[in-house]
Amino acid sequence: MSIFENIPAPLVDIQDLRVSFHGVPVVHGVDLQVQAGQCLALVGESGSGKSVTARTLVGLTGAGAQVRARHLAFAGQDLQGLSEAAWQRLRGGRIGFVMQDALGSLDPLRRVGAEVEEPLRLHTALEAEQRRQRVLALLREVGVPEPEVRAQQYPWQLSGGLRQRALIASAIACQPRLLIADEPTTALDATVQAQILDLLEQLRERDNSLLMVSHDLAVVARLADRVLVMRHGRVVEQGSAEQILQDPQDPYTQRLLSAARVVHFQRPAAPVLALVEDAVEERPVVLEAQGLSKAFVGPDGQPRPVLHDVSLQLRAGQTLGVVGESGSGKSTLGRILLGLERPEQGQVRLAGQDWLALSAAQRRQARQGIQVVFQDPLASFDPRYTVLRVLAEALAQVGVPRGLRRTEAAALLERVQLPVALLDRRPLELSGGQRQRIAIARALAMKPKVLVLDEPVSALDVSVQARILALLAELKAELNLACLFISHDLGVVEQVSDQVLVMQGGRVVEQGPARQVLSQPRHAYTRALLEAVPHLPAARPAWASRIAV
Repeated sequence: MSIFENIPAPLVDIQDLRVSFHGVPVVHGVDLQVQAGQCLALVGESGSGKSVTARTLVGLTGAGAQVRARHLAFAGQDLQGLSEAAWQRLRGGRIGFVMQDALGSLDPLRRVGAEVEEPLRLHTALEAEQRRQRVLALLREVGVPEPEVRAQQYPWQLSGGLRQRALIASAIACQPRLLIADEPTTALDATVQAQILDLLEQLRERDNSLLMVSHDLAVVARLADRVLVMRHGRVVEQGSAEQILQDPQDPYTQRLLSAARVVHFQRPAAPVLALVEDAVEERPVVLEAQGLSKAFVGPDGQPRPVLHDVSLQLRAGQTLGVVGESGSGKSTLGRILLGLERPEQGQVRLAGQDWLALSAAQRRQARQGIQVVFQDPLASFDPRYTVLRVLAEALAQVGVPRGLRRTEAAALLERVQLPVALLDRRPLELSGGQRQRIAIARALAMKPKVLVLDEPVSALDVSVQARILALLAELKAELNLACLFISHDLGVVEQVSDQVLVMQGGRVVEQGPARQVLSQPRHAYTRALLEAVPHLPAARPAWASRIAV
């Protein structure tokens, strides 16, 4: 008997996959297999072809795509040449798919419960009440609080983390044999991320398989059996997770891991954005909040408090990290500090001025002193605008004459280390890291004293994250910027912060020096957040200290 007779056929079998868009190759001869019950992680920087490879398995490669392969099969079924009807029978039923962009994946005009119910309606024989109960159970399973209430809300009424959980609930509704997860935990805080990772592990225990696309190598270390590393549409290295993450052979993989450790390795020697000087108290307070409280009306018509008596101080040149679970109130706090929301109670002072007492005209003038960089800069750009027009609009607000705006915009690009040639490109033509640098340049055009950074690197590859954080450190030192850094990524917060403020349920449960709070937390919630953070393997091979990020 042949030794190969007892080896089961892979659930996913791809040989020599090639994908082009309008004749331009983006995936070059990829081979991969996923066994039943196995997790394969695809890693690599933006543009490496990993998401295109994953989407090809559900017939969503994209408009203008040409797909060829020597073999492309799922559970023994040839996927080449399938009709759209055949793809629809596979998607949601036998193959679940979780996209990174939950807001773009969910119908804004349909309630969350209906979104989660759709695969049950299409692929099961459950009655309406059975489907409703299953939807609520799924929402509970992925950690959505008050599922009866959330099921009646629309996606735009939920936080990013809650939207992502709803999307995962929809993808696993029919217990698919294969779950494809493209950055499934990017928008999630540490405790919810840990809950989702536990859930994904449970799915595998049922002999289901997981194909995961992720730039978070700590998450990969937690879940993956095997890792496939892609660069420029090619596989540069693959092997067991242990081998790839602890003893990578390819220089590109080594650089990815080195960057991941720079960004996420706990207890760093010196924070990237934090003050070098000890005399923090000698610096002037540029932003102060006292006793902020805020509530929103829920879908049941009842007020739901989101902030309770929150106070903080931010000094020139200081970075304050704000952490907490999705729904903890940290983004609402940021919007109030920016003057985009009004609190029911409390006071905000910007550069000594009572922010809330200013007239609309005075507030517009004062807002130049506080600028924001969001997680998804593309959503804040007009897709019709060139980079020049994006920057010129900001320059016009501070009185730069039309004839000087191109010159000033070019100087801003140079300041954020981008080539001037990008001025005539549109945001959709840029990479995620380039778009985030444009967002930073637009904020700097206003010459602010305070920069609010709301998840500014969470959607970026680790190597790009490291470069963006280094850029912010340079700009902060040069311009004496005060930074409010909102993030669910405790590794990044630890790297950048002088002070940390921990929020739970709209309240500040702990605050103090970053090293004290994150190394010796007093509150049980802070300890739970830290314990939930996934880590890369502790072993640090000799190559790690020799690789430049």
